[in-house]
Amino acid sequence: MAFELKFRKDITALQEEALTSNELKRTLGPWNLVALGIGAIIGAGLFSLTGIAAAEHAGPAVSLSFIVAAVSCAFAGLCYAEFASMIPVAGSAYTYAYATMGELFAWIIGWDLVLEYAVGASTVAISWSAYFIKFLEYFQIYLPAWMTASPWQQVTMANGDVVTGIVNVPAMFIVFAVSTLLIIGIQESARANGVIVFLKLAVVVIFIGLGFMYINADNFNPLIPANTGDFGHFGVSGILKAAGVVFFAFIGFDAVSTAAQEAKNPQRDMPIGILGSLAICTLLYVLFSYVMVGMVPYTSFKGAAAPVAVAIAITPYTWLKPAINLAIIAGYSSVILVMLLGQSRVFYSMSKDGLLPKIFSDTHKKFRTPWKSNILFCLLVSLFAGIAPISLVGEMTSVGTLFAFIVVCLAVLILRKKDPQRVRPFKTPWVPFVPLAGIVTCGILLISLFLDPVHGYQHMLRFGGWLVVGMIIYWGYSVRNSIIRKQHSA
Repeated sequence: MAFELKFRKDITALQEEALTSNELKRTLGPWNLVALGIGAIIGAGLFSLTGIAAAEHAGPAVSLSFIVAAVSCAFAGLCYAEFASMIPVAGSAYTYAYATMGELFAWIIGWDLVLEYAVGASTVAISWSAYFIKFLEYFQIYLPAWMTASPWQQVTMANGDVVTGIVNVPAMFIVFAVSTLLIIGIQESARANGVIVFLKLAVVVIFIGLGFMYINADNFNPLIPANTGDFGHFGVSGILKAAGVVFFAFIGFDAVSTAAQEAKNPQRDMPIGILGSLAICTLLYVLFSYVMVGMVPYTSFKGAAAPVAVAIAITPYTWLKPAINLAIIAGYSSVILVMLLGQSRVFYSMSKDGLLPKIFSDTHKKFRTPWKSNILFCLLVSLFAGIAPISLVGEMTSVGTLFAFIVVCLAVLILRKKDPQRVRPFKTPWVPFVPLAGIVTCGILLISLFLDPVHGYQHMLRFGGWLVVGMIIYWGYSVRNSIIRKQHSA
């Protein structure tokens, strides 16, 4: 292992590469990066997890849970901001690990990010399909069951018949559409994401504004319901448990760092994009959850498939239901876009380093995007989304994300020790407290996933199996083609 640690990237060389490279087009400003972060963070989790967290764990104090979760994310976000401003290249956590912990660790985190983004995009595409189908039904448009579900998924028809799907066509369609947009160009993708973000933010703000008029103060009494005697069921422990539930509504801001090589002024704009999107989403999450539990008693959300609809039902604004559905569709669309963007940029960096075939770092002559990588993952992700049951992919995105957060926090500690004098355009404050807090909080959440009595062993098997496949590729291909190893040999 000590031998492997010598294969590290030189940060000065990485910074020079970022300044001189023109393969990817630098077109993203601070608003584009903030919008990318918001696009990745605000998905359907806001509309679904809020009700679950309130009804089962925190009660009216669910807003406090969002604040606790945001603080946990902020630890990792501050560490990401330091690296993204200092090493503005496309590889995100993969490149940060390469510069601090060596090639082997970089490969592990890069392979992990492939899992996070690819599986995450598939999961979201399947959910996008479900909400898209429901949205069409508002206009009396009904798609046949065979084209709206996977072969392992049963669909209950309006007459009570249960049928099995063949392929989830809408899920495949959205992956193809987003991939095409990414191939055409990062600027065009950013513009489309900006429109989508504006749409879903408008719906969220309208719900908050209208909902404030229907808040009943009695619904906040008591603010923190008494604990039932079990950890996590109300009381202070319930707030903490709910924080773990809603934490996953914040996941996605790390994908902003994969666009560092396409930012106009990454030293200034990357911290704005990462921390700005986190701050905006936190404010909206807190206000949204406060209004939601203020409109109806938190017990009303127990077992509700669409908790926001429960709150809307007490108002005359029935048009908000399809509007919320549209916001969820828009939210999922931007999440898929940012995940596929991040995935292709990580593969691009790994290919540039020789750890993957050169085809994945080939850029289009006109569009200047890694189009071959986009096409590959368009095919893989769409196929997975079209035929895989959502239960298979579920929380694996969270496993990959938390692992990446821990590595980035650890990398900040290592580099501060090894190279304390290096210029850092943005410095993580209160080191070592912030990185250590990030490692501890993310580590606890990661362990809680593995210890889940229902799905924990499945997470461990899938994550372990994925790493085994990755190590076979690394020792079979990457070691022999690694550019940094060839330089050491020369």
